[in-house]
Amino acid sequence: MKQFLFLFSFAALLAVTQSSFTTSEPYIISGIVVDADSQEPLIGANVVEKGTQNGTVTDFDGKFKLQIQQKNAALEISYTGYQSETIKKVSAGDDIRVEMKVSDAALEEVVVIGYEKKAIRGRRISEAMKEMPASAPAMYGIVPQTYSGDVQENWNTEDYSVITENRFYEVTKEPLSTFSIDVDAASYSNMRRFLKNGQAPPKDAIRIEEMVNYFNYEYPEPDGEHPFEVITEISDCPWQPEHRLVHIGLQGKHIPMDELPASNLVFLIDVSGSMSSDNKLPLLQSSFKLLTDQLREQDKVAIVVYAGAAGLVLEPTSGGNKQKIKDAIGKLQAGGSTAGGAGIQLAYKVARENFVKGGNNRVILATDGDFNIGASSDAEMVRLIEQERESGVFLTVLGFGMGNYKDNKMQQLANKGNGNHAYIDDISEAKKVLVSEFGGTVFTIAKDVKLQIEFNPTKVKGYRLIGYENRMLNNEDFRDDKKDAGELGSGHTVTALYEIIPVGVESPHLASVDDLKYQESKVTKDAAKSKELCTIKLRYKQPDGDTSQLIEHPLLDKGTELDKSSDNFRWAAAVAEFGLLLRDSEFKGNATYTHAVKLAR
Repeated sequence: MKQFLFLFSFAALLAVTQSSFTTSEPYIISGIVVDADSQEPLIGANVVEKGTQNGTVTDFDGKFKLQIQQKNAALEISYTGYQSETIKKVSAGDDIRVEMKVSDAALEEVVVIGYEKKAIRGRRISEAMKEMPASAPAMYGIVPQTYSGDVQENWNTEDYSVITENRFYEVTKEPLSTFSIDVDAASYSNMRRFLKNGQAPPKDAIRIEEMVNYFNYEYPEPDGEHPFEVITEISDCPWQPEHRLVHIGLQGKHIPMDELPASNLVFLIDVSGSMSSDNKLPLLQSSFKLLTDQLREQDKVAIVVYAGAAGLVLEPTSGGNKQKIKDAIGKLQAGGSTAGGAGIQLAYKVARENFVKGGNNRVILATDGDFNIGASSDAEMVRLIEQERESGVFLTVLGFGMGNYKDNKMQQLANKGNGNHAYIDDISEAKKVLVSEFGGTVFTIAKDVKLQIEFNPTKVKGYRLIGYENRMLNNEDFRDDKKDAGELGSGHTVTALYEIIPVGVESPHLASVDDLKYQESKVTKDAAKSKELCTIKLRYKQPDGDTSQLIEHPLLDKGTELDKSSDNFRWAAAVAEFGLLLRDSEFKGNATYTHAVKLAR
């Protein structure tokens, strides 16, 4: 949050300074674009000189400046969800104010309120549901609690991988739980998009760990030798009070922008015909212009595009030459089929040729995921990404659009490509991912981060990891440095929750089996004497390393009650409870929307 406020203030100061010195220059106009009703500034609105490709986008304050090519030009202003405006006969030195109205289509749903992510303290789930339409059911019944197939499909061809929820395991049979971290948050913004449209999100679009990890938590900064701090807490399980809930948090070290290594970035942009709608290529262009503003002189950017074929449209260019990069982005147009495989190969080739030793080498893929020619099957794309990641080039996948959004394919690419995945549903989300969280999105501080938890059978009867279904590892993978795992970026937080069944508590979720004939489970004397609930082990590698380092963290249950738990604990639990309801999980217990909202307050 502090980083966001700093960048926001800096951008505002820059805009004011620039406007104060440019109004006297010939052929330059400035102005501000706002919502006609709320008078709030519109960030990323397109401002174009009519009849030309000369244009710009509004900044964080809704302000812009543009050098026009004619003394008496006309301006066309457009913004997704709003009626376009045309301002005639603007002249050099003009300072104009444009008030935009919501389009007729958008007016069919009354939008309640906007949201801007706040610190943990004082946040509410009702605030977190950004711009939820009033035509959707009330907060406490946003979606049906059963999925009987009544949701209208129409032309929707979106694809999501089937999620089989983690079940409860009996500690005496399965004492270890092993998984990879996941910093992705795409599921939350994608879910929000459905709710804004008054629709129930598909069950498999809800990945609870990504909903929990969408938010930043007030974890302490690391101050030791490791690039992240481990934070643990245990209290009552809100939706199953006889159970306990274990909260595990990681806080990545914040690296100041001026201390970050030089970047070698390749923007890999899908310009196929499926990207033509307003919430795809136009939103993508506005988003990448925001990202361009974060670049420094020592950073370099190349742009590769793909449709029926792949091509390099911008040679590696210094981040100091922002206008050249923005101009290249602004000229992109959508059309043709989708040769995603060819685009990926070319992007990695460009990244390898400009590799910065000790720097940040990354391909940033922006697409709806609808690959349809060349290497396009899930298996082909995964093999391609697995080969390319060996070069030391990381991957960020940004998803755009709706209707044919291929979430499953983008998840696989990010997971296999030493990368992360975000879904951009509007310009505010683009600002969050590419500006506020720029360091975490682009700069890796630890790779192949794995966790393995060993539970004490004298304290824990059973356990269940909430979410992370597509990040589960075999127990033997924990020590195997050849096994890939998730990456942690600068300033990133990661949160995981385990629901615990204490010894002595009966549960229908633990099925009994016959006694073994040839062996038996034995509890060690140390386990019986120990007050530890479990031991948390973590392994990670340096971004350019091949050998992992081990961290061990024992956890004791101090008997903390839910109302005495931290804001971090209650907020994460509330979001998880909300996710269980959206999934209509068999493990939702006594969860209700009302309770989730109350817990978040």
